[in-house]
Amino acid sequence: ATNRGDVLDRALLRPGRFDRQIYLELPTRKERLAIFKVHTKPLKLAEDIELETLASQTPGFSGADIANVCNEAALIAARRNKDAIGMHDFYDATDRVIAGLEKKSKIISEKEKKVIAYHEAGHATVSWYLEHADTLLKVSIVPRGRSLGAAWYLPQENVIYNKDQLVDRLCAALGGRASEEVVFGKVSSGALDDLEKVTKQAYTMVA
Repeated sequence: ATNRGDVLDRALLRPGRFDRQIYLELPTRKERLAIFKVHTKPLKLAEDIELETLASQTPGFSGADIANVCNEAALIAARRNKDAIGMHDFYDATDRVIAGLEKKSKIISEKEKKVIAYHEAGHATVSWYLEHADTLLKVSIVPRGRSLGAAWYLPQENVIYNKDQLVDRLCAALGGRASEEVVFGKVSSGALDDLEKVTKQAYTMVA
């Protein structure tokens, strides 16, 4: 099994070798719900658990990702000395799987926090006014992994997208950069990643 079938040696794919390829798509919302039910069956869950919500808020997750979320949620609940795993434990576990561990040791100045906050708020504000932008789930300025902040979205699980939808996605991705320019009159290096992603997506649109 591989996620990069495009880099396999063509000799491997000749008839009589690995000539039959089976493509496995990422699970849909309904399939993610079924996977959550399997992995939470041996766990003690709190009464506030809504597996449907968890399935809706984990688009793009594989079965292994969901299993990881359930394991992380159990560990988080145990560290908090809780008798049962609650929704907040699952939310924190999802954040860890998406963005990595929270970096409590990372020292960020108040000025930098302000820039990060306005940057992430820019993503949220622009998304709010765009017709085709993905639904915003939450915004955070807690540093995780290599990120100093993040805006989480619930992308539409469409098979195809039209130009208006793609342009709105580009605008939402540049919202943080625009916010920095409006508020501070200049753009920080934190906006570089957004620009790289948008540039790549724009090239893909016209390719």
